Amino acid sequence: MDGVNVVELSIVIVLFLVVTVMGFVAARWRRADDLMHLDEWGLGGRNFGTWITWFLLGGDLYTAYTFVAVPALMFGAGAAGFFAVPYTVVIYPLVFLVVIRLWSVSHVRGFVTPADFVRSRFDSPTMALLVALTGIVATMPYIALQLVGIEAILKAMGVEGELPLIVAFVILALYTYNSGLRAPALIAFVKDTLIYLTIIVAVIVIPVKLGGWDAIFGAAEEKFSAGTGAGVLLPATGQLGYATLALGSALALFLYPHSITGLLAASNRDVLKRNMSALPVYSLALGFIALLGFMAIAAGVTPIGEDGNTIVPVLFQEMFPSWFAGIAFAAIGIGALVPAAIMSIAAANLFTRNIYKEFLKRDATPRQEAQVAKVVSLVVKLGAVAAILFIDPQFSIDLQLIGGVIILQTLPSVALGLYTRWMHRGGLIAGWVAGMTAGLLMLYNTPRLGPDGTVVREHFGGSSFALSKLGLDAASSVYTGLLALAANLLVVVLVTLALRAAKVSDGVDGTADTDYTAEREDPTFRELPDPLESAPPGGERPARR
Repeated sequence: MDGVNVVELSIVIVLFLVVTVMGFVAARWRRADDLMHLDEWGLGGRNFGTWITWFLLGGDLYTAYTFVAVPALMFGAGAAGFFAVPYTVVIYPLVFLVVIRLWSVSHVRGFVTPADFVRSRFDSPTMALLVALTGIVATMPYIALQLVGIEAILKAMGVEGELPLIVAFVILALYTYNSGLRAPALIAFVKDTLIYLTIIVAVIVIPVKLGGWDAIFGAAEEKFSAGTGAGVLLPATGQLGYATLALGSALALFLYPHSITGLLAASNRDVLKRNMSALPVYSLALGFIALLGFMAIAAGVTPIGEDGNTIVPVLFQEMFPSWFAGIAFAAIGIGALVPAAIMSIAAANLFTRNIYKEFLKRDATPRQEAQVAKVVSLVVKLGAVAAILFIDPQFSIDLQLIGGVIILQTLPSVALGLYTRWMHRGGLIAGWVAGMTAGLLMLYNTPRLGPDGTVVREHFGGSSFALSKLGLDAASSVYTGLLALAANLLVVVLVTLALRAAKVSDGVDGTADTDYTAEREDPTFRELPDPLESAPPGGERPARR
């Protein structure tokens, strides 16, 4: 225990035990007749109301990695790190156009994953398999990155070794296996409460201790003026890359399987409409989180070793008493467990429904599907832990950037497919291959540059591609994901035109126009009550109609 902050560690352990108990109790939270069904285990019974969905999606999209990585990027790169705020603002109007339709058709047809929709809409098991594999590959590094947040707080508390990290994820795996999506949905209330408490205290206390916001921005201006000369503002050459990165990230976020899992768990369309209006509140919180990077500059914080992700934990230790730093560390740690659980469930749903049942056991019963999904969720978590143990964490962070480029290649079939079936299934497959190939080639040819402009690593060094490499006389760069998506869409259009001209069969659409506007699957469908809404005396709260 030498060097360990006992007060901080004790508070983190107590709060972790609280959410562990909640994770196991969640299996009895308005328990279904049979949890051994993907609708129940993997989607929480599709019964979550407005408050549950709001906390679930917030816990799903705003992760521990966000809490430590965005301020670290602000600390190291300045204004470029602020891209996370505008992209989480513009995303909700964009997503509103597609999630309502996806929810409706999924509830009418019983779809559990986006690949289910693609399989039925385009009558293409191959395209559905590609969507499923893309989702699983893009999700795996995202789960691993949640461990980066836990590692950062362990380092700050003086805890060495990987055993605490492994124990935390083993316990997470057990209660997720037991309770399914209900566990992270219930724990998300605690996670978000702790995070909001930490942010509110931080933006009040830390500026006061540092001499006010003038001193904070002044310190950041001084640091970055000495480097790029642009101060806290973006240089002209970085503005196009900033804008395209924000737009591309916005388009990608709700294509991730864990985002769609949270959406499909909602009880009706009105729940999603209210959430698309209310979720930008998290963007306000994210703005304050990002500014922690500038606060760390003003406080003269030095990261532990060379791990930039420890900037925020060290800042909290210097600014807060040990007991409140422990609460803040618990917020980051629990903020890792909630999204990790949802991501593992989403990946398990994809494997079970679109690989196991489609290609390995077509006659699988709902109970067999649920059992396979439970086992796969364990395997996914073990893979994430192995990634952190055996791969340089800095490389894992780069994998997250690659994940965004990869998942964008499902946009034509998933998002555009909700509005039109004009695209030929052969064109979608060809477009996916073209977009994935172009994206990976551009990522491979992107070096990582150090602060002095020297090349630190030759390949997979970032997600912005220099326009000069395309033969253009420009010093700007563009988000690789958008360039790859453009190649994808171009090939989709050209191949579709060719196949339709050749009158190649395009299968049968398994959905109907009325499926996309349906309010709910079953008129007797009941939603889970929100914990913040009380039931009327002597009876259950009636389902919304």
